[in-house]
Amino acid sequence: MKEILKLKNVSKKYQAKNGEVEALKDISFNVKQGEFVSIIGPSGCGKSTLLSIIAGLEPKTEGTIEIDGSTGYMLQKDSLLEWRNIYNNVMFGLEIGHKKTKENEAYVIELLKKYGLYDFKNKYPTQLSGGMRQRAALIRTLAIKPNILLLDEAFSALDYQTRIMVTNDIYEILKNENITALIVTHDISEAISMSDRVIVLTKRPAIVKNIHTIDFELENRNPINCRESPKFSKYFDTIWKELDVHA
Repeated sequence: MKEILKLKNVSKKYQAKNGEVEALKDISFNVKQGEFVSIIGPSGCGKSTLLSIIAGLEPKTEGTIEIDGSTGYMLQKDSLLEWRNIYNNVMFGLEIGHKKTKENEAYVIELLKKYGLYDFKNKYPTQLSGGMRQRAALIRTLAIKPNILLLDEAFSALDYQTRIMVTNDIYEILKNENITALIVTHDISEAISMSDRVIVLTKRPAIVKNIHTIDFELENRNPINCRESPKFSKYFDTIWKELDVHA
């Protein structure tokens, strides 16, 4: 598989009231097409900053980033427009990007049907559950056909039970559509259960402490059955120890 994202020696410094702050230092990693990679690290280490830099929302100080194609970005909140019905919400990205062609509209309708939202296309966001709203937000992002999807704590606003079900849904949608994904999360269990690899960052200034390849050797892998695997606790214990900010 070809590498769709390459970071080499990416650093970030910014000016604060008490002087210059180094947030990220020499971050290097690659993501292959079709991979699901998580970034995890101590609170405040710069995970979201790194994702914003990759998305082009803020500048890096040093280093290089190569992206083969376009990016889609999902935030913690679904950001659905409450005054638009679901159909018009999922079309919004195509509208603002001037890409609302018949072909793209047909693709969105196909996604709505495939992932159980077509019958709700005329409903409004307040009429949907949290999980359905996240699916709608994902379809809105997939409508622009990004080469890599960036997710910044995309499920943290949901309650625990809904979150597990939604991560399972989102994982299966992304795998079905062969979407490359890079997710920032503070949840170790979420990172392990969803990812092909987990990148562990240190406390600030963040460097890459380790990159774990996650392999549950399951025929029909999804986040729910990964959590039930005997390997899950071993991965969890290893990453938990690496995240010890006092170490």
